[in-house]
Amino acid sequence: MKLLLPWLTIVFLSLQQWVFPIIPSQASTERENIHRLINSTIFNPKEAPLSEEWPALDQEGDAARAFLYSSSSPPPSSVYVGNQKGLRRADKIRSLPEQPAGEKFAQYSGYVTVDPKAGRALFYYFVESPQNSSAKPLLLWLTGGPGCSSIGAGALLEVGPYKVKSDGKTLYKNDYAWNKVANVIFLDSPAGVGFSYSNTTNDYNTTGDRRTATDSHIFLVNWLERFPHYKTRDFYIVGESYGGHFAPELAYTILAHNKHSRKQFINLKGIIVGNGFLDLDLTLKGNMDYLWSHALSSDESHEAITKYCDFAHGNYSLICNLYVLKARVEGGLVPINYIYESSYCNPNATKPKSPSSGYDKCSSLYVAAYLNRKNVKISFHAVDTIWRDCSNEVGLANWRDAPRTVIPILKQLIAENISIWLYSGDADEIVSVTATRLVIDSMKLPVKTAWRPWLSNSGQEVGGYVEEYKGLTLVTIRVAGHAPPSYQPERALTMITSFLQGKLPPSA
Repeated sequence: MKLLLPWLTIVFLSLQQWVFPIIPSQASTERENIHRLINSTIFNPKEAPLSEEWPALDQEGDAARAFLYSSSSPPPSSVYVGNQKGLRRADKIRSLPEQPAGEKFAQYSGYVTVDPKAGRALFYYFVESPQNSSAKPLLLWLTGGPGCSSIGAGALLEVGPYKVKSDGKTLYKNDYAWNKVANVIFLDSPAGVGFSYSNTTNDYNTTGDRRTATDSHIFLVNWLERFPHYKTRDFYIVGESYGGHFAPELAYTILAHNKHSRKQFINLKGIIVGNGFLDLDLTLKGNMDYLWSHALSSDESHEAITKYCDFAHGNYSLICNLYVLKARVEGGLVPINYIYESSYCNPNATKPKSPSSGYDKCSSLYVAAYLNRKNVKISFHAVDTIWRDCSNEVGLANWRDAPRTVIPILKQLIAENISIWLYSGDADEIVSVTATRLVIDSMKLPVKTAWRPWLSNSGQEVGGYVEEYKGLTLVTIRVAGHAPPSYQPERALTMITSFLQGKLPPSA
């Protein structure tokens, strides 16, 4: 083996780009960002922006706030609140270009300043429920990346009221939109993502988990001043992919401030995380197990990875690296975001699907075309900039801090009686269901309701499987990829409805 190492190292370096390709038509997508982050620990450890774990929430929230605002000494007694007078009315959208006729719900979009000195402002899109919105909860959607847009991925690709046709100009109704059951905010965060911006360009090079959490919290405090009738509403956070960091970290930040002062209290009730990046080493192990269990890698590679990769301590030798690489090569170019798809989008060869025929792997291109139309930006009250699904300014290359695991934060949220659901599309290999199950297993939570199937489509089919633990619930979504609502919208709506009702998905 020693004689082969120099040769194998050369092969390893030459194959990295093939194993983790950047698809020209979808460069710097959420899929690529999170995949590179997960694998950077093995292949490029100097690129991994790993930082210390977040401290425990103390009784007054002071230690947590001191950590979150480490650049301020002492931390601020309350967060910045700007003058919101007249801004809600200014943010109201009359109509989006080429939206379907007859839609009866209010929608708003615009900017909330989170740091006036730096000129840092976050962009949001808010849709109220078309029926009885005053009785429905408030839901915040956070797309991951890091560095990817919630307006594009969350709203127009997954759970918003509209999706974009293949012409890149026309919207059509999403029959399984989540504003059927909640009032939903889609937030482009941090600054530099989507339509969000900063007038201080150095902000883009100093962003990480902490600032993203504190800026998102400041956004919420100010947004609730702009929409004060939502201040007492039950509040929930959704995070997908790297949102597995964003959602629990924002919940932690909210609780730290709630403990310190009731003046800017946010009525947080729960978080729900989809195919979430929660623990670096368990994700690596889970994904390798997933490849083997789904016949995408060989017995030889799996046995060697088990032998040579020290997932428990985060130690990855060159031999480990080589077998991880070999396992990925063995899987071929099967799309890692949805392993049952035959290929990635090729805009020159892929025939667009009709809105009624299911997932279209080129849909992100339609969204980009729509959001870069000038009349669309005007309707959204957005600055005239080039919209990208994932930022060229903010991402893995300059991400400042990220804890190796958020499991301690999840445990603290459970101790604070915050409801936690983890949902997972079972055809995703970026953050596999196997990885999520390893995270839960490591937490050693007592089982309250044993593993069972849950039903969708009016009880006609198995939508996935559910297991309830003390303080946490796991829900799988069958035949769904990395962004489950894109692949199985009806099943995803059934799941979020159950979550908001505090009930397990139906069994009959």
